[in-house]
Parts: sequence; C-alpha cells; structure tokens
Amino acid sequence: MSQLLLTVRELTKHFPLKGGVLGRSRGVVQAVDRVSFDVHEGETLGIVGESGCGKSTTARLIVRLIEPDTGEVTFDGAAVGRRLSVRKLRRQVQMVFQDSYSSLNPRLSAAASIAYGPFVHGMTRGAARERAHELLQAVGLDPGLFAARYPHELSGGQRQRINIARALALEPRLVILDEAVSALDKSIGAQVLNLLGELKERFNLTYVFISHDLNVVRYVSDRVMVMYLGKVVEIGDVETLYRRPQHPYTRALLSAMPSMDPSRRTLEAPLQGDPPNPINPPSGCRFRTRCPLAEEICAREEPRLAAFEDPGHAVACHMAVLPSGSSRAA
Repeated sequence: MSQLLLTVRELTKHFPLKGGVLGRSRGVVQAVDRVSFDVHEGETLGIVGESGCGKSTTARLIVRLIEPDTGEVTFDGAAVGRRLSVRKLRRQVQMVFQDSYSSLNPRLSAAASIAYGPFVHGMTRGAARERAHELLQAVGLDPGLFAARYPHELSGGQRQRINIARALALEPRLVILDEAVSALDKSIGAQVLNLLGELKERFNLTYVFISHDLNVVRYVSDRVMVMYLGKVVEIGDVETLYRRPQHPYTRALLSAMPSMDPSRRTLEAPLQGDPPNPINPPSGCRFRTRCPLAEEICAREEPRLAAFEDPGHAVACHMAVLPSGSSRAA
C-alpha cells in the first residue's frame, strides 16, 4: 500500500435549523457525524450511499468549501488550518462538481476559465493561457475549436471536460469527483470515465470518486466507502466489498444493482421505507429502523467501525464484530 495522502479524523458537520418569529433553533441536521477515513497516494477511493447520506458534504468539508464543526483533515502529513493553509490546500486538492453548466462562469470562455486559477496563483497571463491550451488538448478538446467558446456553446460532456481541465490547472495531487458523470448520458459518461483513467496515469493523480452508480464505482475504484445517514458503515477493497459485503445496508445496495443476468432478478425491494430524519436519527445503529436483522443491542449501542477479516476491511455492525452482544455475531 502506498503512503497516506489524505487523513480524515472525526469530521463532523451539523447544520442548525432556525424558524419561528425570533429565529430560534429548532434542532440540527446531522449531515456528517464523526467520519474518519484515509486515502492513499495513487488510489481511487469510491464513496457510495443514498442521497442525503453525507457524501457531498464530506467532500466540501475536505476542501473547506464548508467549515467543519469538529474534526481534522491532514494532507500529506500537514494538518489543514494549522501547518497547511486552506489556500495551499486548494493548490493540491481540486474538485469537479456534478452540474457542469453552473460550475462554469457563463461570461468566461473555456480557455479563460481554465487559465483563471493559475493566473490568480501567480502565473503570467501568457503562461496561464498556454497552460489552458495544453489542458484542453489533454482532455480531448482541440484548442483551436474550443478555447474561445462559452459554456452555452458546449455540450454537457464538453463542459465537464473543461471542468476537469480547470481542476488540473494548478497541478493538484488529489481530485475529488462529486457525481462527475451522473448528469451525462451513458456513452458520454463512459468516455469521460476513460479520460479520467488516462489523466490519472499521466499526471499521477489520486481520486476520491463520489457516485450513486455502483457499477461505475466498481469500475473506477480501488477501495470503496459506504455511508449511511452521515456515518461510515463499511469500507474496504473494491472486490472484497462487492463479493463479501458485511453490513446489511451494503448488501441491500448491491442487491439493487441492475444486472443483465436473468438469474439475478430482484423480486422484492431490498430496503423498505425512507432513511430516518437526520434531525433526529435513531439511537444506536442508524440503520436499525430499516434493517431486517436488527436486535435490541442495535438500539442500545452504536456500532464502532472495526476491522473485519480481510486487511483494510472495516464494518460498523454488531453482527460482524466480536464480542458485540448480537446473537448473529460471527
């Protein structure tokens, strides 16, 4: 395993809800609650989970688009906000968002959007423009045709390629891709995924890949982290997690994956009901209200994320950790 590039420890973000005549607090939305994980240099970590599980909020907390309530982010051994300033962090960590159109300034051409970051960080205007043209070429867009075009003159796939080029403009080491291909049709999305693989090798990049598409995550990722209601419930090597999932929620997600095999048809919904309200999550295990295997211990105690049998595989479930008090513990 390569050296650690990113370390996240106990990252927490609760959004207060205010209302009424005096704007009094009506509680907090526990978007991300004590999330911890590592990203190794050169790998792709996939993050999956239902909408509202905290995937995108976690990404924004890492790059400090949102300020965390508590917790620590360490990049290449330097704690963000102490030894490493946010400005320096953003030179090395960039993000690509889902909506390719709203991510771009409609008044800037493709080349100007890409060149803006290097220019702000001290590069001359001419060098920044040259860098933009090189990156347009790298993402498969001819600078002669696309450098002067504005976002409304481009397709969704072309805009997302420009967003990727803009993210690479400062020569980052880590790129966070937040649903970067989910808004594209399948053929264009596949082309962008192949492009991301080529760019990773060419520029020695590390990826955090956030998606709800489990097939795509399996294709691009080395390890996968599963989140539910602001918590990490399982993390491990991609093949281990897909072949031997240990958390009931992970199993439910994988059973819902579309398949071309007629023998693997899903005859009933793998999960019943909606996720609980993040303002008032269930006690103990947050998944217990939807888990068909839940027991009394699940309501009484919150399961800790603990190592399972395979190296690097960890799961937060009373059934998988000994001793836990669960009658189903292996």
